[in-house]
Amino acid sequence: MTNTDDRTAQAPGSLVDAYDCLLLDLDGTVFRGHSPTPGAVEVLAAVAARKIFVTNNASRSAGEVADHLVALGFAADAGDVMTSAQSAARAMSRRLPPESKVLVVGTDSLAAEIALVGLAPVRSHNDAPVAVVQGHSPHTGWADLAEATLAIREGGLWVATNADLTLPTDRGLLPGNGSMVAALQAATGTTPEVIGKPAPTMFRDALARGVFHAPLVVGDRLDTDIAAANAAGIPSMLVLSGVSTPTDVILAPRGLRPTYLAEDLRGLHEPLSCMRIGPQPGWATTVADGAVTVTSRGADDALSALRVVADAMWRCGAAMVVAGDRRSRDALQRWDLG
Repeated sequence: MTNTDDRTAQAPGSLVDAYDCLLLDLDGTVFRGHSPTPGAVEVLAAVAARKIFVTNNASRSAGEVADHLVALGFAADAGDVMTSAQSAARAMSRRLPPESKVLVVGTDSLAAEIALVGLAPVRSHNDAPVAVVQGHSPHTGWADLAEATLAIREGGLWVATNADLTLPTDRGLLPGNGSMVAALQAATGTTPEVIGKPAPTMFRDALARGVFHAPLVVGDRLDTDIAAANAAGIPSMLVLSGVSTPTDVILAPRGLRPTYLAEDLRGLHEPLSCMRIGPQPGWATTVADGAVTVTSRGADDALSALRVVADAMWRCGAAMVVAGDRRSRDALQRWDLG
């Protein structure tokens, strides 16, 4: 269920002023490949709240992620980054005796996280592992999956850092860890324990790094970032700079619905009162015959129209949206909804 935290009446300023910790997704939210998303560097530099970058990508260490952020112009160090590799290692250390052998399908950075929690990373089934941890690596191949298949078939604990089917890059969407996880599922008939988003584990691990009273999740994917925020009971802002589309938003089922909606991170500095998905001044909706009709009452802001439409669609379960006038038609066409 969507988090119902309501700070609109308490904070007349910008959205970010109402929160003391931002849990920020990376790929598609803060940057795309080797380029920051629009305004991201300037926006985050002006944010006073604690910023923790939370990524499902387990291929790089927290330090490497921080170095990449710094290279793009952001301020960050390893302590500002929470990776799914870190959370997976912590989870496995609670389940396994010290020095237990864990077969690693993934990068050396993932293996290093396993070692840091007192477990023994190995690469071969011949080393008699009692568990398998699987994270994204662009070099994972058949031989790696074969070793993991043998260990999983023998009953070993199987933990996946995340199950994202795709990974956003500057070349477009490419296969993510979830695609490789699917191959092992097909080969073993087994389902792993998934640590990364949409599970709430990473957000809870991140918030354990301080004392925070009002965290906000910011991400670009309904099925991971927003789902995890709702599972953890944390309000969220979806940005349209990555994977999820306006169509995805208005059709989102319960559990995948964000609190706020913005085009990109610049929305953090917009007035809180207008950022929530819900009724908006200057727009009206009516519902009839399974359709939501949106009409302008003098407004022409396309993003506000989208917030109104999403709210109406969620409340009534309508299957389509219709423009009631020229301004609403222009707004819907801006989001490929008209």
